[in-house]
Amino acid sequence: MIMIRAIVRPEKADDVLAALMDAGFPAVTKYSVAGRGKQRGIKIGEVTYDEIPKTMLMSVVPAADKDFVIDTVMKSARSGTKGAFGDGKIFVSDVDDVYTISSGVKEASDAEEGTA
Repeated sequence: MIMIRAIVRPEKADDVLAALMDAGFPAVTKYSVAGRGKQRGIKIGEVTYDEIPKTMLMSVVPAADKDFVIDTVMKSARSGTKGAFGDGKIFVSDVDDVYTISSGVKEASDAEEGTA
């Protein structure tokens, strides 16, 4: 399994959530974050805003679905057809273990499913 964390514009978060739901990936954690990318914030007049509000969406999906989910996020989070600075980033990392708190059950990882 893999974890996909997407940092997107707040006004695009609902579009991404809807696209993931329609694609069959409803399990997402959403939270507000602030930060800056390569542009180092934004300057309006004499005021520089070092941290820009963003939304982080986090989901754990089977490794086989990684490219599909990334493509879904990219298409729904991009501004216009070409995109723009500040559209966000997607981070992908491996997930070693997943446990359901209520039952205490360890869910099977992709590697364990392949050997079973």
